[in-house]
Amino acid sequence: MPSIDDALLLDLPKIGDARGNLTFVESKRHIPFEIKRVFYLYDVPGGESRAGHANRNLEQLIVAASGSFDVTVDDGSEHRKFSLNRSYRGLYIPGMIWREITNFSSGSVCMVFASDYYDPDDYYHSYDDFKLALLNT
Repeated sequence: MPSIDDALLLDLPKIGDARGNLTFVESKRHIPFEIKRVFYLYDVPGGESRAGHANRNLEQLIVAASGSFDVTVDDGSEHRKFSLNRSYRGLYIPGMIWREITNFSSGSVCMVFASDYYDPDDYYHSYDDFKLALLNT
C-alpha cells in the first residue's frame, strides 16, 4: 500500500535564458507514468479548497504553473503538507493517497498531469470510504 513517503517532490527540467524560462514534462522520463490527461485549476476563490479525494489507481503530478498553493497528502495514518510555488517542481502522488489542495494565491494555476483518462469509478470522495478501502487491502 502506498504511504505518504511515496508522494515525492520532483524537479522538472528548467531551461533559462534572457528571454525567460521553459519547463517541459515527458512521460516516463521526468515522471514515472505515461501522461493520458492534463487538467488545470484556476480562478479558485480565496479560502476555497480543491481535490478532497483519493484515487484507486490514478497517478498524478501536481505543478504550480503560476502562483502558489498547498497540497496535503494522507495515507490513512499520516499526513504531510507540501507548499508548491515553483513551476519547475511538481508533487508526484500515487494511487491510494488522499489529497487536499488549499491556500491558493491570487492568480494561481494548478496544473495536473494524470496517468489515465477520467474515470469516476476510480475516485474515493469520502474519507471514511477511503479509510475502509485501506483496511480491506
